[in-house]
Amino acid sequence: MEQTIQSLTQGLSSIFSTEFIVFFISLLPILELRGGLIAASLLGLNWKIAFVICILGNLLPVPLILLFVKKIFSCLKNTRFVKLIRKLEDMAAKKSEKVLKYKKFGLFLFVAIPLPGTGAWTGALIASLIDMKIKDAFLWIALGVICAGLIVMGLSYGIFGF
Repeated sequence: MEQTIQSLTQGLSSIFSTEFIVFFISLLPILELRGGLIAASLLGLNWKIAFVICILGNLLPVPLILLFVKKIFSCLKNTRFVKLIRKLEDMAAKKSEKVLKYKKFGLFLFVAIPLPGTGAWTGALIASLIDMKIKDAFLWIALGVICAGLIVMGLSYGIFGF
């Protein structure tokens, strides 16, 4: 995976600035902040700048997801995307059990632990589907993103001695 990210980012760096590439990767579902920080370290971006860019990039879509995902899913259920929507809702429902058990702190832990499928996008989807207040959800997701960012940054930049 590291080689794939490295070759992709090197090709893009001839067209876009390093900061833009890192920001864009952090916006994407699945890759999110975790992918952005790995790309930033491979591109030699200063860790302080990378951390801020990745946090901002990862958090930008969260309010939009919290505000509109239910409406979007409702509209898409009447289209050919119905299977995809059901799959996403089922995935969020399964993962929401952990969040429901610990409420807001559960949402924080869910987003903070940097494992596949546990980022801000999925956290926002879960928060929306369980009708968590937008203000509370955003706060706990943001704290989780910061915590995950510190963990991934430490690993990506060798701060933990790796």
